[in-house]
Amino acid sequence: MKRIVMMVIRNILLVPYMWCKLCYYASHVDKYPENKRYNMLKFIVKRANKGGNVTIKTYGVKNIPKQNGFMFFPNHQGLYDVLAIVDACPAPFSVVAKKEVANIPLLKQTFACMKAFMIDRDDIKQSLQVINSVTEEVVRGRNYLIFAEGTRSKKGNEVQEFKGGSFKAATRSKCPIVPVALIDSFKPFDTKSLNRVTVQVHFLEPLYYEEYKDMKTTEIAREVKGRIEETIEKYCKKQI
Repeated sequence: MKRIVMMVIRNILLVPYMWCKLCYYASHVDKYPENKRYNMLKFIVKRANKGGNVTIKTYGVKNIPKQNGFMFFPNHQGLYDVLAIVDACPAPFSVVAKKEVANIPLLKQTFACMKAFMIDRDDIKQSLQVINSVTEEVVRGRNYLIFAEGTRSKKGNEVQEFKGGSFKAATRSKCPIVPVALIDSFKPFDTKSLNRVTVQVHFLEPLYYEEYKDMKTTEIAREVKGRIEETIEKYCKKQI
C-alpha cells in the first residue's frame, strides 16, 4: 500500500477536508442525490490518481447505455478496480462487493456513498436477498457493477472463470449487460512499485436482453468472459 501513502502525502493539504467530506456523505447518504455523491467520489479518485502516479486510459465510453438501468461486469484484478472504473465512467453506478472488503478504509466510505451491497457468499439466503434487491434497483434505473469472478485474480491480466449466478440480477431485470475489460488494474495497490502505472478501462459493446434472453446464465458468463479476454489479449500485445 505504498502508493496509497504517496497519494495522501501529495494531496496532504486536501486530504483532511476531503476525508471529512467523504465520511460525512457516507454517514448521511440519503441527504445527497446520487449524482452529487458520485461527482464527489470522482473528484477524490482523480486527485488520488494524480498524486499516486496512476494514469487511466479509457476506451469505449460510447458503449455505456445512455439510459440508466444497466450492469457492468468487469474482470477482477484487485482492490483498485472500482476506483479505476469510477475515474473512467461518467454515469453513476453502485457495486455488489464481498463482505470481506466492507471495512477497508476508503473502500468502506466509498461503498457507503455508492449505496453498495455487501454480499456474504457463504450465506445463500442473504445472497438471494442481495440479488433480489439489485434486480429491483436496476429496474428502477440504478446502475450496478458485479465481479463475476467472485474473487480477484492473482495472475495479473489473466481472467478467471465467470460464475453464471452473478448474472441473475441482470437477466431478471432484463437490463443491458456491459462487459468491462481492465488491464493492469492490479498494479496501483497490489504491487510494491511506486513507478508511474497506466490502467486501461475498456467499456465493451453491451449485450441487450433481446440478445441473451434465450441464453443460460452460464452461457452469458462465457460470452462476457470471452469478450473481455479478447480485448485484454489485443491490447496487451500492443504494449509489447
